[in-house]
Amino acid sequence: MTEYAMVLDYSRCIGCQACVQACGECDTHRGRSMIHLETIRRRDSVQTAPQVCMHCENPVCARVCPADAIKKTPDGVVQSSLKPRCIGCSNCVMACPFGVPKYFAEIDQMMKCDLCYDRTSVGRKPMCATVCPSQAITFAPIDEVQRSRHGTPVNQFRFGREVVRTKVFVMVPEGSSALDVGLVPLERRHAAPPDDVAALLEDMH
Repeated sequence: MTEYAMVLDYSRCIGCQACVQACGECDTHRGRSMIHLETIRRRDSVQTAPQVCMHCENPVCARVCPADAIKKTPDGVVQSSLKPRCIGCSNCVMACPFGVPKYFAEIDQMMKCDLCYDRTSVGRKPMCATVCPSQAITFAPIDEVQRSRHGTPVNQFRFGREVVRTKVFVMVPEGSSALDVGLVPLERRHAAPPDDVAALLEDMH
């Protein structure tokens, strides 16, 4: 059976927010969107990047949950917290290296992207990939993506000395096998505007 993968290609994102709107219409999210757009360099660019749950192989959100409310399916999808178990501590929100889980006080529960599990578990595309007009979000066999796109899909991220492998892939330049996510030293974190991620990373050099 062909295995499909979610692939994010930030260079294709046009900031239309169709993915955000479509996600919010999914019944399992109760009207809330579980995807958001990051602005790469807010000071002098309108470039945006969709951010979904990366579905880590060893999810730190589940490891730090004191109530064992976050489960991973046998096929690698990390689910939102189980409502009867979630105690609203937000440990998962603070621990996620990708900034994905969201705590909703009105329902006292953490929710996040579950890869539209009601759809993907039966071979259908997640809502965001269905509506993305530029295919910045793709749900397809990984070998098909490799054949048809410039760059390389990777699912390994380095945060300092910690390596995180994920179910979701990101397109990077040819020849890369992992994405280094630099850490900003505490003494230099105010050198650039806090919303300018690219400048913050440049400050490290």
